[in-house]
Amino acid sequence: MEASKYSKAMEESTNSPVVDDPTDEEDSSADYSPQIVRRKTPFNRTRVTNNKSDEEVTVELHAKALPHIFTSDKSYSYDDRVSLYCDQIIGKSSAEDVGEALGVYLTGKLSRPTGSWKAVWRTVPDVLLEDCAYGELEFVGVLVEVTWRPGKVKVHPQQVSVSVTEPFSSNITNLPRKLVGALLTELGHKVTVLEVYPIQNQGKEVDEIAEALEQLRFFYDSLWRDWVDVKQGEEYAERIEKRLRLYYDMQGAFPGEMAQSYQQTLEEYNTKQAELSVYQASLPGEPQPHEAVECWRKYYEMTMLAGFLKFWEDTRPGSSGLSKIYKRRRGERTSGMPVTHIVAQMLTADMVKSFSSDTLIQQHDSLSGALDACFSGDTVVLVPGQYQAHGLSTLTDDITIRGAGEQREVVLTSQPGQPGLVVSNAARVTLSNLRLQQETLREAAGVLVVVEAGEMTLDGCELQGGVTGVCVHTGATLLMRSCEVSGAQGAAVELSPGSVAELSGNEIHHCSNKEKHGAISLKILPKPRLTMSDNHIHDNHGYGIAIVVPDNLQPPVPRSETTDLTASGDQGSPEHQAQVLQELGLEVQSNKLDQNQLGDIHLLHHSWSST
Repeated sequence: MEASKYSKAMEESTNSPVVDDPTDEEDSSADYSPQIVRRKTPFNRTRVTNNKSDEEVTVELHAKALPHIFTSDKSYSYDDRVSLYCDQIIGKSSAEDVGEALGVYLTGKLSRPTGSWKAVWRTVPDVLLEDCAYGELEFVGVLVEVTWRPGKVKVHPQQVSVSVTEPFSSNITNLPRKLVGALLTELGHKVTVLEVYPIQNQGKEVDEIAEALEQLRFFYDSLWRDWVDVKQGEEYAERIEKRLRLYYDMQGAFPGEMAQSYQQTLEEYNTKQAELSVYQASLPGEPQPHEAVECWRKYYEMTMLAGFLKFWEDTRPGSSGLSKIYKRRRGERTSGMPVTHIVAQMLTADMVKSFSSDTLIQQHDSLSGALDACFSGDTVVLVPGQYQAHGLSTLTDDITIRGAGEQREVVLTSQPGQPGLVVSNAARVTLSNLRLQQETLREAAGVLVVVEAGEMTLDGCELQGGVTGVCVHTGATLLMRSCEVSGAQGAAVELSPGSVAELSGNEIHHCSNKEKHGAISLKILPKPRLTMSDNHIHDNHGYGIAIVVPDNLQPPVPRSETTDLTASGDQGSPEHQAQVLQELGLEVQSNKLDQNQLGDIHLLHHSWSST
């Protein structure tokens, strides 16, 4: 791990993210003794070597093992980091001002301790070791005493004063103390604060500094890009929110090969950017024609990779419209005759007796085979059993998929690594008499049903598990009748701005087990159209209905009136709830909401992207 990359990158106001965050690794306290320890050429220090022809210096194994650095035991979710980076730190800051925003955040932490504190200073091996076979050694670590003094301007990067402290400790047992002292002297005893890692057991204030430094390293490693890529009308916080969503998706919500491809692209971009910077720095004065050509070549390679990364951020897998890239809409057959596809290992008379004599029937051994044969207007019938949802994440034709037999005997499953069990971009898709389920053993579980465009009808289905039950994108429509949704980590139904939903006769329970989520979640910008009747929403871990209002816009009702719109018997009365829903233009009639832990209806104020 090249610890000093933070210093170099931020001094140039650009930073190349790296794959491995040092804060995620256990601090190395094992003894390490490279064969040769000697000076790096730019520094005027006595070199240490075992070459008899050179000036000899006695090297003693005197460095103690490094103490353990502080590592936070907090697990940060997507919502946690959106709140921290987008709401608390960045806010309305532009891409050009984000360094100052980070500086202000860190200054607030650094100013709390009244004295100095101890940390491990990490620098890259080749700063101190030359011609050494240091193998897997990622950094040279030294125990130092850290002192921070406020500067005139709260900007990033912050620098701190460091000095070698007792007992002299390093992850290299034969590292001479004089060598470290000489390097710090040449640096003016100043290093970038992101290169220091506070050790454990120094009190709450120092622990908070360590945790803030972890968050800043994560920002530069995973969210920062060298290019200014904010679209017109887009705030920088919105761009960071997209990158956070992509980051968490890549932790398991997408297939391994897809995540690996993105990671390789990011690493290759970092490498090309570093190569360009090094080459530019090596050019003395005005470049020669061949040098200019080489600069353009390296710049072109870097920008091409940057374009791929931007594409991932703007249209990440599972986002609106991307399934059209994977699969082309076939439309209707030239004959105009729809076909019923029966998925069964063997076709029997009982399976077809309910169809009319003029029905065109095809038998398939697998669900994916049936979907591949479908044209718009076709129907897929699944006999009782359990099916892997291969092919359902790229629906582009207007089809009906229904289960045969007793209600919900047909089970569709997917691994948690899939972004969505069913993803529809078609004009009209119907799912009926099906059970859709996904285990939620980890945060990487996906959405069960994603309606990217067009109209999706769910009739008599059961949805169990997943991060979200149904997600309806802007401009799309959901018709859900006589369904049961349970076990979702977040919302059972999430409505994006400008979407349409009609929910009738459904049971929604034991969802929204994350704080501040609603079993039904609506984002208001512009308002979605929601019609609800005869639904039972109960025993959810959050709210029954959560209406998310962006902080940067005037809410439809004053904040003072919407802070606590809770269940009957709490501060918000049913009459007050009805008034709020009426002002929002939502049609909610004859529904039963009870036993929802945080309340029945609530307005949340939160800054989020409208795109």
